[in-house]
Amino acid sequence: MASNRDKRRYAFQALYQFDAHGPTAGEQVSAWLGETAGLTPEERTEIYKLAVDAFAARDKADHEFRELAPTWPAHRQPAVDRAILRLAHFELARPGGMEKGRLIINDAIELTKEYSTDRSPSFVNGLLDKVYKRLGGGATATTAIDAPAPGETPAAK
Repeated sequence: MASNRDKRRYAFQALYQFDAHGPTAGEQVSAWLGETAGLTPEERTEIYKLAVDAFAARDKADHEFRELAPTWPAHRQPAVDRAILRLAHFELARPGGMEKGRLIINDAIELTKEYSTDRSPSFVNGLLDKVYKRLGGGATATTAIDAPAPGETPAAK
């Protein structure tokens, strides 16, 4: 049985494929999930639906990110960061997401540490913290609101 973090990892990877190939990646993603060892059919369905729904809500996420980090709109973000941010935004914004907000943000940061650049975790953390606060949550345990964006040094801010 997959943990919630594992499910997010698979959903992020599927969302990355949707971002790269568009909605036509559905069969490819479905086949990949079918080959992923250890997932039950229910988990595969849950992960696929999470990725599809997050992809469908990408414009809403990108709009909010543009407002919160105007110098780093979605098209300037590394594709990995963009997929992680979109997934976390979708999970936070959906009903019941705020109750799991800290876990969602923490998992997003851990995914960023594993799959992206050294500077990306602070950017993802800062941006998701702003989203969390905007949606009505309090400060997260790992606040870095003015963190530099990927590839940017603190002096460049």
